Amino acid sequence: MQKVQVETRINGETVEFLCEPQQTLLEVLRDTLGKTGTKEGCGSGDCGACSILLDGRLVCACLMLAVEASGHNVTTIEGIAGKDGLHPIQQKFLEHAALQCGICTPGLVVATKALLDKHPNPDEETIRYWLAGNLCRCTGYDKIIRAVQDAAATLAYPA
Repeated sequence: MQKVQVETRINGETVEFLCEPQQTLLEVLRDTLGKTGTKEGCGSGDCGACSILLDGRLVCACLMLAVEASGHNVTTIEGIAGKDGLHPIQQKFLEHAALQCGICTPGLVVATKALLDKHPNPDEETIRYWLAGNLCRCTGYDKIIRAVQDAAATLAYPA
């Protein structure tokens, strides 16, 4: 099968790569581009470990073909932190011990970014709704919810 050339923006940088037409974006991110922060959990869109932002919208990279990324802006966990260090969301996950094994953490951080970009001051119900697609077997979610609430408070803009 002939490979397809794709040009896209990943974490703010223009990227070109060749891929098979049936390759998922997750496969290309991890295996071709070395963006291994995006994790593979289920391969069926049920766990959220592979969550990325596509033009600011939360997407499971395991359900998206890499060729579909052409012309779009992709943000992975590697693109969340700033040049000066961790993003406040990442910092709050650390401070609240909202991570353990680390498989779900990148997806949860990306999902939290999508949530807070759309709803800067979410209530607990909204947080739980937005993170419902991200499964974690280690933490029990309470620490994650508290980390998201603290991140929202930290990122809040003055009225």
